[in-house]
Amino acid sequence: MHSFPDDWPRSGPIDLGVHDLPHASSSTEWWYVNAHLETASGRSLSLFASFFRIAKSQDPVTREVQYAHSLTWALSDPGAKKYWSDSLVDKEAPKLGLQKLERGEGAKDQRLRRAFREVLERGSMPRPDRMFRGDVTVAERKLALDYDGNTFDRQDDGSYKLSLRHENGTIGCDLTFSPECAPVRHGEDGVVRGQSGEDMFYYFVPRCGLQGKVILPGGEEGVVGGMGWYDHEFGQYRKDDKAPGKQEVGWNWCSVQLSDGTCISAYGMNDEKTGESLGRRALLIAADGTRHSFDDVQFHALDAWCSTRTFQEYPTRWRLEVPSAGISLAMEAAFEDQEFVTLISRPAFWEGRCNIAGHIRGTEVMGLGYVERSGFVAIDNLDDFFGAVGRQVRKSVEKLLPFDPTYEQVRDLIASKEREQNMIGVDLPQFARTLVKPVREITDRGGKSWRSYAALACCDVVGGDSRQFVQWLAMPELMHVGSLIVDDVQDKSTVRRGGPTCHMIYGEALAINAGTACYFLGQKMLFAPKMSAAEKLRIYDLYFESLRAGHAGQALDLDGLNAEMPRAVKDGGGEWLEERVLAVHRLKTAAPAASLARMGGVAGGGSEAQIEGIGRFFESVGLAFQIVDDVLNLRGFKGDLKSRGEDIAHGKVTLPVAKAMMRLPEAQRQWLWQTVESKPGDQSVVEAAIDLMETCGAIDACETQARDLVETAWAALDPLVHDSLPKIMLRAFGWYVLERHY
Repeated sequence: MHSFPDDWPRSGPIDLGVHDLPHASSSTEWWYVNAHLETASGRSLSLFASFFRIAKSQDPVTREVQYAHSLTWALSDPGAKKYWSDSLVDKEAPKLGLQKLERGEGAKDQRLRRAFREVLERGSMPRPDRMFRGDVTVAERKLALDYDGNTFDRQDDGSYKLSLRHENGTIGCDLTFSPECAPVRHGEDGVVRGQSGEDMFYYFVPRCGLQGKVILPGGEEGVVGGMGWYDHEFGQYRKDDKAPGKQEVGWNWCSVQLSDGTCISAYGMNDEKTGESLGRRALLIAADGTRHSFDDVQFHALDAWCSTRTFQEYPTRWRLEVPSAGISLAMEAAFEDQEFVTLISRPAFWEGRCNIAGHIRGTEVMGLGYVERSGFVAIDNLDDFFGAVGRQVRKSVEKLLPFDPTYEQVRDLIASKEREQNMIGVDLPQFARTLVKPVREITDRGGKSWRSYAALACCDVVGGDSRQFVQWLAMPELMHVGSLIVDDVQDKSTVRRGGPTCHMIYGEALAINAGTACYFLGQKMLFAPKMSAAEKLRIYDLYFESLRAGHAGQALDLDGLNAEMPRAVKDGGGEWLEERVLAVHRLKTAAPAASLARMGGVAGGGSEAQIEGIGRFFESVGLAFQIVDDVLNLRGFKGDLKSRGEDIAHGKVTLPVAKAMMRLPEAQRQWLWQTVESKPGDQSVVEAAIDLMETCGAIDACETQARDLVETAWAALDPLVHDSLPKIMLRAFGWYVLERHY
């Protein structure tokens, strides 16, 4: 038996005139609607909106509670596969965000936490969340919510009026929801467990008629049919809860409206840390309004889809099973990308329109619904994030270069629809064996995927939409793998990414051809349908600029600096020697990374200052990456990925060697160079050379230089782009490069 606060509804019917009102006893409360509607032009759309208020403090004298407010809403257009979302948060959101960080909530990765803190401490909120500009009012004596011009009101006739406007002005709605059935208690007599472990009271109206209009990029459209849904939930933390957010909860929730008038609401909640079930319930409301409650609910998540904005994975098909009710429903996303990106939910959740089909007690049913998926598998650190990026990169390469390609796939790689004659006599299995397999041999082993992430992130950070350029994931990886395959032939290397090099398996001739082919395969992925001719030309130039720089750097690297070292030993080197080393790093790694970043900036519609800013930042990050690589080679990679001092054993002049030349007396300079030049196989000799560079401060100086490069470039980029989640990821990525151990 539950002990309800005084303002919670007791047993019996829900009085909407009373219980729709704000509940003073509640620390958490929200009003939610969704709708599936048909417009006068025949478009089928869906929409949801959630108005939240959460107690943040209480005046010790007056006992008056202060609230934080937020609003999340989205419009789905299955025909166009478009998902417009909007997230508005309290004006005190930066302060509240800092308090959450202090409590240890949010991302676990310390670099991400530092990047978030940097934004929040200057009173900013990262996009796509945006702070209310105007006031938020919640009336006490009637349901009347006004969240900065977005409103939800209960009318005198018992209907609900919803008015929403996106900041871009081209998306919104004015809808009236008219209840067509009595409200229904959810959970156990209305009580459920909340998303942070609190006790919540939950009721809903599963069938509402719809009237009004929607606002779309093409203009306003009247609503001619459809069905709405209304939820109200409010509650408070248990007395034994120490603080809000104590429990991290993942959940599946659905609202289902079937063509026979039956409605279903179901949820399943789990403790993310332990996997323990925190409650499961299904409510079936028959066409005549009778309520049937079941707790043997099973959500089977199927068909994982990965977002290329957050790289979180979500199911896009579910099977809802309630055996005691004879319910078996397939719930399939109307389209995959209905991810709602917001810091309110670490860093996103999936809530979208689904098509429903299945059986209830042997009778075939169908309809529409909403499914919300939050938590379960949140990426909380950058290692996992780039692991997820890497998996998508490999899928992208696999899609472009399948082992068993079709005629059309091969034609699009080596010819075109206009050049069908180039396919005459081409043997598809032979093509796969001699070109696809050598390339996939290296790509499928995985690698550092930051190059592939760079272009997409830079598209988003200037305000573009990287989802139009998902094919770019494979392009940087192919460029990089092509250089690795050819480098390994030139260097006579035998191991790459934990296995035999490409030429050790396929021979030098096929390896060289496959490596160089990689440079040109990427060209097939450069463009998107809406790109202008000028943008295409600029991106084309940037693509080949990166290839020219990389090959120039490889030429310098192959020739090396051995001929210059006697002069360096004699006069102590100087800036000229460092510049020679850094030229190779810049041309082989930094310049291609900068070109990819600029390509993303162009695709995202960035200004000239933004495009150059992100280019300079990635140039600095690329240089820092190689400098840190030189340092790790001497200090050791995590997991013994490479032998400590491998560069010395290979006789390579790296930046620590160049810096040591400026710090050591001539006798020690002579010894160090003779040691490096001899390519010592004795590890004790290698260790002695490393110790000498440590003692003179050369290795520490490299670390300092890498950090200065990244911080200086960030200081220049920071004011050029709005604070956003992609910007936070880029900031954290800079530190990730500096602090990596492998």
